[in-house]
Amino acid sequence: MKKILIILVALLSSSLLRAQVGNPEETGTQSKGPERKFAPKEKRDKPPISDYKIITVQNDTTYVDTTLTLQKDYKFNYLRRDDFELQPIHNVGQSYNSLVKQEERDRLLPLFGARARHFNFMEVEDINYYHVPTPLTELYFRTTFEQGQQLDAFFTVNTSPRLNLSLAYKGVRSLGKYQHALTSTGNFRSTLNYTTKNNRYRIKSHFVSQDLLNEENGGLSNQGLEQYLALGAFSSDQAQEDFQDRGAISVNFENAENILLGKRFYLDHEFAVLHQTDSTDTTELTVGHILDLSDKSYRFDQTQPNDLFGQSYESTAVADDVALEDFSNQVFLEFKNKWLGKIKIIGSSSNYNYGYNTILSQIDAEGNPINIVNRLKGEIYAIGGAYQNTYKGFQLFADGMSIVSGEFEGNYVNAGAGFSLNDRYQLHAKISTSSVAPNYNFLLYQSDYINYNWQNNFENVATQKVQVRLKATKIADIEASYSTIDNFTYFTKDADSITVPRQASESINLLKVKLVQGVKWWKLGLENTIMYQSVSGGNQIYNVPEIITRNSLYFEDYWFKNNALFLQTGVTLKYFSAYNADGYDPVLAEFYTQNEQEIGGFPQIDIFFNAKVKQTRVYFKVENFGEAFGSNNEFSAPRYATRDAVIRFGLVWNFFL
Repeated sequence: MKKILIILVALLSSSLLRAQVGNPEETGTQSKGPERKFAPKEKRDKPPISDYKIITVQNDTTYVDTTLTLQKDYKFNYLRRDDFELQPIHNVGQSYNSLVKQEERDRLLPLFGARARHFNFMEVEDINYYHVPTPLTELYFRTTFEQGQQLDAFFTVNTSPRLNLSLAYKGVRSLGKYQHALTSTGNFRSTLNYTTKNNRYRIKSHFVSQDLLNEENGGLSNQGLEQYLALGAFSSDQAQEDFQDRGAISVNFENAENILLGKRFYLDHEFAVLHQTDSTDTTELTVGHILDLSDKSYRFDQTQPNDLFGQSYESTAVADDVALEDFSNQVFLEFKNKWLGKIKIIGSSSNYNYGYNTILSQIDAEGNPINIVNRLKGEIYAIGGAYQNTYKGFQLFADGMSIVSGEFEGNYVNAGAGFSLNDRYQLHAKISTSSVAPNYNFLLYQSDYINYNWQNNFENVATQKVQVRLKATKIADIEASYSTIDNFTYFTKDADSITVPRQASESINLLKVKLVQGVKWWKLGLENTIMYQSVSGGNQIYNVPEIITRNSLYFEDYWFKNNALFLQTGVTLKYFSAYNADGYDPVLAEFYTQNEQEIGGFPQIDIFFNAKVKQTRVYFKVENFGEAFGSNNEFSAPRYATRDAVIRFGLVWNFFL
């Protein structure tokens, strides 16, 4: 981490020096020739903010936004995105319980396990590329819980009008208020974006290295639960004195940690074989190639086995280690013009290698030997295509891929249409279907804990979905979807309280409706986000709250001479109905279904004071204010207490050199 920060500081320093020191011809410091006098250099106009472009992997382009809005406040967190659908565990950098089950992006192969560690893992779609007229820096800082801080430092520069480079590092360290709950995470990323002078050849590339470490304590022990609940509204003075310090509350163990590591090199480049432009249209035929080389590994270490997870092969220590190597290539041919739209034909291959270094032999209950392999290894080939067009306010799109050869079977298809009446009213509809194998850790898992070893031949998870979105600017944004899931795969507890993988035998039907609506009057504003979820089928294995709501009442105004400071202050209330929340398993770093303990049904109140001075946004927040007056019976997951009331400070600072 220190080396990376030193590199970032060096780059920033060199850029500042270049900006401050002119060349000899401009300053008149040449060593030869007669002395010359120069008229004062005219002050250059600053480039407009819209010239500082942010480009996604899908080539959607936005620009740097230095405004202070309520949506910026919602994104000012560890993940740096709106966490409305998540309930954080008590320390920064730990996992999140999903109030809305996460829907993974379209894929053909299983995902790597340890999904509870992936909320802050940056995938290909999370990396942006840039084009800036002058060097740009962004610094994000925020306090954490007990001895630590969050930092996200970003720098990008165009070395020429066609070549952009960027470096960034996001680091978090937080001790936490409970015993053995330290988090230490780092996300390093670098990007390259280049286009030739004639715009025929374009390349985007990035390298990412990530390490996400968490100490694990297994949640509150039976004694710890009694101690925590003893701090309720009617607790004795002695209990308040003994256990107000969260570090005094007993946890299940203090000798375990897990870590998710990942490295990825990504290259997306294309060449326009045909490029014709006239006054009304551009016709282009492009051939392209995408390379993705990813390595992931997950490790769980415990210095001594714990009976909570059953018997262990090792009596001294537990050391579970699993890795995935994935090497993917995709080639495509794309044709586009004004009338036909954009048509793409795709072919791809993926070479995967998931598993362990040992083959495990077990004896089942009937005395028969069972051999659990150490690898899922092979290669798949797939074909697909995509279409996109816009005509008189209508947008049409479709895409799909299907495996044609390999050990796995899988496919996905999406199709939809949209209509824009004007800039204020838009309607979009989409249907999709997919079939993909469950994640690797459902299919194969090995551990020093005897009961955490399995090899399964599960069916593909099949999903069909219909969704509609109506966006009326300044009125409301409404999204609705209905999904049917077959062969839903999940973790649960068996009769011995051991986490095991299972697959549902009946279909799960899910209805979701989300409303986002804001009202402003004078200097006051009210922002409301409400989601309704209804689940049928599945016999209580797909548990989510029926209602989730977030409501923010705020005041904003300009203060001081020349409107030097923009102030925004208010209160945010978040609430979700009580439900059987998923439990957390630290061995797997996965959440499991349970129906014994409910969480929710209590308000979470944040009080915020935000300000903007030039390009700097400053944030003060009293988080979970109501917890300080609660009855101390609130949880984020079974045996994991919710976050305490705390005052936190942070800022986001942009430099335009």
